Amino acid sequence: MSADRPVGVTIDRVGARRPRVTDWRLVVQSRLDRVRADLAVLGPTDPVGAHWCAVAEQQAAVVEDMITREESRLRTVASWWSGWHIERAWRSLHEAEIAVVAAGPGYLGRLPGLRARVAENLDDDDPRRIALEELRPGELPPTAERELVVDALRASFDRSDFAHAGSRALRNKLIAASAVLFLVNTLIGVIAFTHPGAIPMCVGSERLPTVCPTGKAASGWDVWLVQVLGAFGAVLSAVVLLLRRRPSLSPYVMIGYQATIKILLGAALAVIGVLALGAGVTTGLIGVASQAALLLWAVILGYSQQVATRLLDSYADRVMDRARPLPKLEGQR
Repeated sequence: MSADRPVGVTIDRVGARRPRVTDWRLVVQSRLDRVRADLAVLGPTDPVGAHWCAVAEQQAAVVEDMITREESRLRTVASWWSGWHIERAWRSLHEAEIAVVAAGPGYLGRLPGLRARVAENLDDDDPRRIALEELRPGELPPTAERELVVDALRASFDRSDFAHAGSRALRNKLIAASAVLFLVNTLIGVIAFTHPGAIPMCVGSERLPTVCPTGKAASGWDVWLVQVLGAFGAVLSAVVLLLRRRPSLSPYVMIGYQATIKILLGAALAVIGVLALGAGVTTGLIGVASQAALLLWAVILGYSQQVATRLLDSYADRVMDRARPLPKLEGQR
């Protein structure tokens, strides 16, 4: 397969070539180009170096296949869900980068960069990281130095690859949870629309008049309106999430799925909250005297999902930082 082929090229019905480009393909392609550039400048090597060059070429071919592979629509969906092509591309790329380092006679000249890369994924007390940081060229036989470098790099890349798998698992869980919430919200809305009053959204008390989301009488649109306003309140918290989100180089982007969970959960909590208001749970604490007040409470209740999803946001942040660690922010410990 030609290395000059654009990333993810597909052929449309009229034969025109159009690139299918995604962030992870661009990153992998750029690093693959570096691997091939390093291989191109390697001269004759010893049998061990030649072996590592062959490994690098083999793994580079696998990476090229992963980022340019064309599949049917059904298999594309299955691949997207399992993430196998992304993770296979990254694992093969990592093996190719390790092989290039091991193949060159001057790999010890890369020690500063290798130490920085290993430090991104291995703990301070990891013996492989410590051994690499304490390595001084010439203190050990060349074979031992090479093995030490390769072992430390593999451990670092393995940690990153496992974190990718963890990110994919979290993404799939978010998708499944979103699908369940969407079905539940839709079912509640359909029941309320076909049987007005089955899910009472009207609020009243002895001292205050009865008000409903769409007016003074119950309507099949009451639940839908409450859900929409609850979702709107959740959108406000999703904007806050966008503003505080740090950039990530992970092949799996969570922020869209997190926002979807917030919106759907906001719609559900708005319905539950209005039911609580109508049941008198908040009697003496909250009084709803008008339709506008009731609709405002639907928005507030939708925003309140932030309390529940805050833990999810923190967990997602930790998963993403393990997948593609970034430099710590100023003042962060």
